[in-house]
Amino acid sequence: MKIFITGGTGYLGHSLAMKLVEQGNIIHLLLRNPQSVFAPRHPNILVFKGDINDRSLIERAIAGCNQVYHTAAAAKLWAKHPDEMFSINVDGTSNVLEAARDAGVSRLVFTSTCGVMGPCIREPLTENDPRITGFSIDYELSKKMAEDLVVQYAQKGLHALVVSPPKIYGPGKVSQKHNANAVINGFLKNRIAFIPAPGSYRTCFAFIDDVVNGHLLAMEKGKAGEKYILGGVNISYQEFFALIRKISGNRGYIIQLPKNCVRGWAVLQMLNYCLTGKAPLFSGKAINRFFSNYCFSSEKAVKELGYQVTPVEDALKQTIHYLNEPCYA
Repeated sequence: MKIFITGGTGYLGHSLAMKLVEQGNIIHLLLRNPQSVFAPRHPNILVFKGDINDRSLIERAIAGCNQVYHTAAAAKLWAKHPDEMFSINVDGTSNVLEAARDAGVSRLVFTSTCGVMGPCIREPLTENDPRITGFSIDYELSKKMAEDLVVQYAQKGLHALVVSPPKIYGPGKVSQKHNANAVINGFLKNRIAFIPAPGSYRTCFAFIDDVVNGHLLAMEKGKAGEKYILGGVNISYQEFFALIRKISGNRGYIIQLPKNCVRGWAVLQMLNYCLTGKAPLFSGKAINRFFSNYCFSSEKAVKELGYQVTPVEDALKQTIHYLNEPCYA
């Protein structure tokens, strides 16, 4: 089968492409930089070099494909030019949906984020729960707008649906400095982890293999216009890093940072950006996101798709083993 994938240099997109190509599929991959160290390579991967906003390129890349996985996104907690994020995440998604419809693609899975649903109060959120806060992060707002487009195209007859993973971790190289793997690796190598105070704030962590398999299940069994949370374990930051410490034998420090300290950190990052041009990891707008609970339920995906969650200790053992390999940088 021929399958079109966007976002192949991303952590998830790379893993998904390799999984599908190893199953004997032919992959049409849209890449801005085919020479990237994060680009998947295989004889059955056909690369189309270009941008997601190049509509004619997408039409050529999608021609003859039966399925589409749209994982490409500008995933940042801060952007110098927010318009570029909306251009990629919203306009780019529109281009993919329209090209898929015109090409007669049988099914399309769009990768969103649990961040669109926002924080929870007590119980883990489900796909039907309303967001209780406004959007302070352009990334989350742009992904919500893209989700709405997917639903609109599903109503027009395209078999398109949404999958929403939370924080993803596990074997695999990632470029984003704020990714869960980068934070785990920093704890293993530098023996220190900074977490929001109090450390009891809970968030959802999903294992990369589960999320990849969830995409395949959604493609096979997902209903058009529906959303499926591909989650994992809901756990506090303190418990998560204590578990990493236990499994790895690392006696690193887990330091809880009060909100005012994180605000100061954000200010220092912006000052450094003004002086050096180095982009900050996050802005002041993202701070409330750190000091909230982000727990999600995968019950719908488990019941309707057959989604499975790897026990967190098993997943962390595999992750730590990978991050400790000499080849990982």
